[in-house]
Amino acid sequence: MLIRIGFDIVIDCAQPTPFVLKVQVEEARQHHLHGNDFVSSIPAIPLYSSIDMFGNRVLRGCAGPGDLQLRMNTLIEDDGLPDIVHWDAPEIPVSALPTDVLHFLQSSRYCESDALSTFAWSTFGGITPGWGRVQAIVDYVHNHLTFNYANSSALRTAVGAKDDRSGVCRDFAHLAIALCRAINIPARYCNGYLGDIAVPFNPAPMDFNAWFEAYLGGRWYTFDARHNQPRVGRITISRGLDAADCAMIHTFGPHVLRKFVVVTHEVPDRMGIAV
Repeated sequence: MLIRIGFDIVIDCAQPTPFVLKVQVEEARQHHLHGNDFVSSIPAIPLYSSIDMFGNRVLRGCAGPGDLQLRMNTLIEDDGLPDIVHWDAPEIPVSALPTDVLHFLQSSRYCESDALSTFAWSTFGGITPGWGRVQAIVDYVHNHLTFNYANSSALRTAVGAKDDRSGVCRDFAHLAIALCRAINIPARYCNGYLGDIAVPFNPAPMDFNAWFEAYLGGRWYTFDARHNQPRVGRITISRGLDAADCAMIHTFGPHVLRKFVVVTHEVPDRMGIAV
């Protein structure tokens, strides 16, 4: 299937303000794009590309003063299959984990797994290791938290989400990640597109989504504590320890968000489509 993805974002800076963007499709799926995911700006400014320590594509620039509009619109090919479910996937002992995976066992800015260790082991330690234990964590987070845009906070951590019992998709991901790490299951944060494909339509404005990946059986698998079901059309933009590594827009100075529109939906007819 073809999925249209893109965004139209306007930020207002009172003075010249350097910024970093992580809004482009992950490197591994560049060959699935029909066209490209070039980011344009009004007024036109130079944007310099690089790759960060997690393999994420990064754009750097300098905004302002005044409004800066950032836009992208493209199509991407997707296999139309839901997230993989592999109930036989085992946990890997810490002593056997690849060195580059060990990093995702550490406590981080938003996923303070050390503070949740006692709770995690007492709640999930008796469950058979493997996929089922990660799913038990996902079930707990999905049922424990209530999704609430009005109660979102850029400063809320995994512990805060557990205490508040409320949050947005990043809070669901942070709490699940922290609980996985607390019982020695590597987990990493993901940000990207997730449209209402093969599920009932949601009339709320589209947004970027957060989920996580757990390392089982020698590879990374997708889990989504907010939706708690395999989904179709998940398109990853970035990965990291937590949301601090995956911010869509990071300005080095104050800014006001004037406009934020995200588009992601299946294109039903492949004939005569212009990117």
